[in-house]
Amino acid sequence: MKITFPHMGNLYIPLKAVFEELGAEVVVPPKSNKRTLELGTKYSPEGICIPFKLTLGNYIQSIENGADTLFMWSGCDVCRIGYYQALHKEILKNLDYSIQMVCVEPFKSIGEIKLFLHKLKRISSGANYLKLVTIFKKGISLIHQVDALDEMVCKVRARTEDHWTVDKVYASFQEAVSQSRGFQETTDVIEQYRRAFTEITVNTSKDIIKVGITGEIYSVVEPFINQDILRKLGQMGVEVYCSVTASEFIREQIDFLPFISSEKDEVHRAAKPYLDREIGGHARHTIGNTVRFGEKDFDGVIHLMPFTCMPEIVAQSILPTVAREKRIPILKLVLDEMTGEAGIQTRVEAFIDLLKRRKNFTKAGKDQ
Repeated sequence: MKITFPHMGNLYIPLKAVFEELGAEVVVPPKSNKRTLELGTKYSPEGICIPFKLTLGNYIQSIENGADTLFMWSGCDVCRIGYYQALHKEILKNLDYSIQMVCVEPFKSIGEIKLFLHKLKRISSGANYLKLVTIFKKGISLIHQVDALDEMVCKVRARTEDHWTVDKVYASFQEAVSQSRGFQETTDVIEQYRRAFTEITVNTSKDIIKVGITGEIYSVVEPFINQDILRKLGQMGVEVYCSVTASEFIREQIDFLPFISSEKDEVHRAAKPYLDREIGGHARHTIGNTVRFGEKDFDGVIHLMPFTCMPEIVAQSILPTVAREKRIPILKLVLDEMTGEAGIQTRVEAFIDLLKRRKNFTKAGKDQ
C-alpha cells in the first residue's frame, strides 16, 4: 500500500508520521503549486470551490508518483467537503486511475473513533487496537506540536527586525521535517526548531498590530491558496492569530471525551446574537471568532473564503454588523484560481496602513 493525502498547511507532518508508524509507504504530494491548481481545475466542476480543485490536484500528482491509496477527511456538517471523496473518486475513475480511498468521518461519538481505528487497522495490515490507540493519541499530540510551533513563528516574525532569518529557519524546518520518519524523529525536529526560534532576537516591547484571521479552515491554513498571507503580515510587523487550526478542529471533534477541552462553546456563545445554529463549514466560527477578536481588542480581522463557499457567504453578510457593533475593521478576501498575488498584497498593505493610522489616532486621543 502506497498511501497519500491532500495538503492542508502543515497537517501533512502528523499524517506522514502516523502512516509511517503504521508501516505504510507514504507518498507525500508536492506542496500545492501552479501545476497542482491547473490539474485540479482542469478536471473539476467549474463552479466548485478551490479547496476541492487543489485537493484533486494533490491526488493526481501523488498518483503520478506511485500512490494507490488516498486518505481524505470528511464532513463539516453540511459543507460540501462531505461530498469531496465521492466526487474525487468518480473523477479519478473517469481518468482511468485505479485507487482505493479511505475516508474519515467527523469524530462525533466513540463509535466514530472506533470506526476510524478500524480503518487504521486496514492500513496497518492488522496492528492490534492498543497500538492503534497509542498511534492515534500520538498523532493528535503531534498536530498540537506543529500548530504551537507555527503560532510561535507568527509571534517571532512580528517582533523581530530579522525577517529573513525567520524565513530561512522555517524553510530549514520544512526540509528537515520532510526527511524525518515516525513520531520520535518528527518530534525531535519540531523541538530542535522550537529552540532555534527562541534564539532569534525579538523586541518584546514593540507596539505591534494584532490581526485575527477567520474563515474557512482550508483557506486559513493552506499558504498556497491564501498567498502565504501569514508570512506577508509577519514581515509587515503584524502579529497574526488564526482562529481555526487543525489542532483546534480536532479538539472540537473529540471534546466529548472527559480529558479533552475546546473553545467551541465559547465560540458559539459569541456567535449566538448573530448566528445561533450550524449552517455548515466554519460560518459559525467565523462570526464567533470575529466577535471574540473584537472583545479582545484586536486591531482588525481578515476574513478568508473560497469563491462559491455558501457558509462563508452567509457569514460575510453578517460580518458588517459585527464590525459596526464591535468596532473592529474587517477585510474580506475571496480566493479562487484567478486570485493574483499582487492584488492580495495591495489590499492587505492598505488594510494594515489603515489599522496603524487608526491605532495611532486612538492612542493620541487617549494621551490628550
